[in-house]
Amino acid sequence: MSTLALDHPTSAGERLLTADELAARWQVPRSWVYAASRTGRIPTIRLGHYYRYRLSAIADWEEAQEATDR
Repeated sequence: MSTLALDHPTSAGERLLTADELAARWQVPRSWVYAASRTGRIPTIRLGHYYRYRLSAIADWEEAQEATDR
């Protein structure tokens, strides 16, 4: 996959993360990200057979997870 496409923002001006980028952000295996995507545990955008992650949705989800952990 071309990294050039990953640098382009979405139509709303927001960049989408790949599973690899999200795994690195959370320091988890990429397989965990894919499994969480398939089960609906994390906010996911499905583009054909590709999974992408809107940064703002991920940040909101992280914040919600912190709130429930308290």
